[in-house]
Amino acid sequence: MEAGTVTNGFYRNKSLGLTCKIPPGWVLRTDEMNGREGKQEEGKKEEEKKEEASATPAQSPAASSASSKVLLAAFSRPPEARAEDVNASILIAAESAASYPGLKEAAQYFFPLTEVAKAQGFLLDEDPYDIALGTKTLVRGDFHRNVGSRVMRQSTLALLSHGYAISITVIGGTDDEVEDLIDGMDFSVSGK
Repeated sequence: MEAGTVTNGFYRNKSLGLTCKIPPGWVLRTDEMNGREGKQEEGKKEEEKKEEASATPAQSPAASSASSKVLLAAFSRPPEARAEDVNASILIAAESAASYPGLKEAAQYFFPLTEVAKAQGFLLDEDPYDIALGTKTLVRGDFHRNVGSRVMRQSTLALLSHGYAISITVIGGTDDEVEDLIDGMDFSVSGK
């Protein structure tokens, strides 16, 4: 899967046909997030080598997650900077669809996405539904999480493309902020 590029405030991924506007002043953390996963993956591979060496024929080593990657991680401020308002963000990730046996449509990918959101304290607002962005129809799920005196809003969009399950997650402090971030995304005909 092509990583995409960021130029003049826009993330572009030609293979997906996706353009995503990044608000002015936002901080990009894509490389750091992929580096962190890379370090975790190295540790897993060492563990897998040890497991393989001691595995009996009935055992098999754990599946590798090297087929997942963060394509874009953008935040309204550095994640470590504390403030009273919600740190709005856009996270685009790609996972090999082969990691999910039987995955044939984006709606099926929402079960694991919902489990991840719930593990982080988010509640699903309603059942996932279809949404059109440019030339593509994606599946969208909306979540919320109470954080003290404020509510954190999250919307996740999912699609299958080029053998990958793609998730686009936006977080904001209000429904309007989330909608503005989603409105800054577009799919063109070039991505299949």
